[in-house]
Amino acid sequence: MTFFKRSKFAGFIGEKNKVPDGVWMKCSNCKQAVYRNEVVENLQVCPACNFHFRIGAQERLDKLLDEGTFEESHANIGAADPLHFAVGKETYGERLERAQKESGMDEALLTGSGMLEGHRGIFGAMDARFIMASMGSAMGERFYRAAMDAIDQRLCFVCFAASGGARMQEGTLALMQMAKTTDAVRQMNEAAVPFISVLTDATMGGVYASFTSLGDIIIAEPQANIGFAGKRLIESALKVKLPEGFQSAEYQFKNGFVDRIVKRSEMRPFLGKLIAYMDPQ
Repeated sequence: MTFFKRSKFAGFIGEKNKVPDGVWMKCSNCKQAVYRNEVVENLQVCPACNFHFRIGAQERLDKLLDEGTFEESHANIGAADPLHFAVGKETYGERLERAQKESGMDEALLTGSGMLEGHRGIFGAMDARFIMASMGSAMGERFYRAAMDAIDQRLCFVCFAASGGARMQEGTLALMQMAKTTDAVRQMNEAAVPFISVLTDATMGGVYASFTSLGDIIIAEPQANIGFAGKRLIESALKVKLPEGFQSAEYQFKNGFVDRIVKRSEMRPFLGKLIAYMDPQ
């Protein structure tokens, strides 16, 4: 029996990377041995304990939307390096190139239009393989333009968040995206265009402190980590002991910050109904 250690991105298996039948993997949550292919076929969810592994942006939208209906938008918007930032010998530009190779994405947010159970909408999805889907100027601009598309076309906007927060390599320029994306949500609200925010593992930092927590309806995947600062940082700063599961989706739902927890297998029909009910047209 062959076991695989779970890396940070073990959830990113993808159908094109299926391993031979009979090969097992060890779930990092329940520690049970499960067929790796069964996890892939179960939408990257452990069949033993329902643990939701992370999933790439393109794969998420491929599984969610009606086949062949997704049309990407704003792919020409990419990050620049105005601060000439570097960590050690690696420049920010080189880090971006490495992220593009590792993720197959040109930026951390994929946006476009598509059909979900026959209803057209604007969709976005973040990919944690791209510098932990941190929000820089390019991501902020893509989100803003996708929101404007939703307003112009009178369509619901659904965005799947998975981010570590603002992108430190862009400094203040990254922090400014919190204001830009928040203003985009304000404009959707004034135009009576619904914004559905879906929080996945992990949604943290400036991304959670801006547009992802402002949805008309806020959904979360089970056991997703959701919050602003990390638990250890909060405990150290405030000298308090936080409760178990403090930043889990279940804790956030219990305390009113999330409207509904939805399994990945149930996400497509659930969002389909929401879009049908809330269609501004």
